Amino acid sequence: MARIHARRKGVSGSKKPHLAPAPAWVQYKKEEIIALIVKLAKQGHNSAQIGAILRDSYGVPEVQKSTGKKIAIILRENKLLADAPEDIQALLKRAIQCKKHLDKNKKDVHSKRGLQLIEAKIRRLSKYYKTTGKLPEKWSYSLVG
Repeated sequence: MARIHARRKGVSGSKKPHLAPAPAWVQYKKEEIIALIVKLAKQGHNSAQIGAILRDSYGVPEVQKSTGKKIAIILRENKLLADAPEDIQALLKRAIQCKKHLDKNKKDVHSKRGLQLIEAKIRRLSKYYKTTGKLPEKWSYSLVG
């Protein structure tokens, strides 16, 4: 399988075991981990940042094995999940930054190509999320400016 925007093959990586038990050395209980997730989400962190903070600061290697649920599901149950999926939000942020850069540097053709690739990813993802019901059917992408 090849990469989308590059002329090279992907690099396969190691996979985690499917049903490994939660480590016994984790100091936090299920309820405490859920409370930490809710607290971090209220501070404005997304699920990827929450996972990294729990791993690095609190010593929780995998939330799913400790709680039985993924971070996004815990956030959805507590009504803290954002309207749009995180990957689309990150791509929209990148597109806005790239557009601002192009407004200042009109001759930067490499960034213009990068913006085209970002917009293509946004369109593909939005099409997928509309079919799965994670985005409303009337949602559309437009970078005004």
